[in-house]
Amino acid sequence: MQPHSGNNLQAPSTVGRNWRTVMYEVIFEADTKAGKFFDVALILCIAVSVVAVMLNSVGHINDRYGTQLHTVEWVITILFTVEYVLRLICVPRPIRYARSFYGIIDLIAILPTYLAVLIPGAQGLLVIRVLRVLRIFRVLKLTEYIGEARVLGKALRSSARKIIVFLLTVLTLVTVLGSVMYLIEGGAGGFTSIPQSVYWAIVTLTTVGYGDIAPQTAAGQGLASIVMILGYSIIAIPTGIVTVEMHNAFKQNEQKITTQACCQCLAEGHDPDATHCKYCGTKL
Repeated sequence: MQPHSGNNLQAPSTVGRNWRTVMYEVIFEADTKAGKFFDVALILCIAVSVVAVMLNSVGHINDRYGTQLHTVEWVITILFTVEYVLRLICVPRPIRYARSFYGIIDLIAILPTYLAVLIPGAQGLLVIRVLRVLRIFRVLKLTEYIGEARVLGKALRSSARKIIVFLLTVLTLVTVLGSVMYLIEGGAGGFTSIPQSVYWAIVTLTTVGYGDIAPQTAAGQGLASIVMILGYSIIAIPTGIVTVEMHNAFKQNEQKITTQACCQCLAEGHDPDATHCKYCGTKL
């Protein structure tokens, strides 16, 4: 079916198109040069902002460049504020976007600077902006991996019950091993309580081995050796569970997707030949 000539959303060029539609494509999608440039500029601002916040926490750097870092932060905050307002303007349902995951992150990214005027120290919350770097998947054309990310999530959900049972088994095991080690060592070498001994069992079983607590008796060292050997076999179990579920999930989902986002529900991950949103049915 041929599109109606009067439909602005179907016009092939920018001329005659609704300005909100053009702005939406630039801000929310990365299939155009303007969209890619916008997202790259946004990510650069995010990176500069996060680095500025981190440097501002270093005493000698803050003493020397505090004013410059403060200026950079305000400039970037103003840019983010304008961006947030433009996002609300160009979406058909601004309240829905404001309540979405990225909408909340965008708001939190600008509020701390303004709150810092009233509440000293609030600017430390600005590191949450790093979450917005998730949009790099659209810029680098890696959104075809969003499907794989969803498959990974599906695999994790499918293996959740098995993992929970495994973790409960490990929790029981370290409790028993820690209690036995407490009885063997009798307070020597740092085993001053059962919780402390359970902590040692967790560290040893996971092969971390901080070395802050170590058995002193021969019996304790023998038990520690058994725990270390168990650690290597236990770590492989959850890996195998998730790997099997991932293999099954990947076999069922091998489709590429685009960066196109639905203007109504803001959902991404549509097929290249999709004409309607697969989540709400809105025409793309």
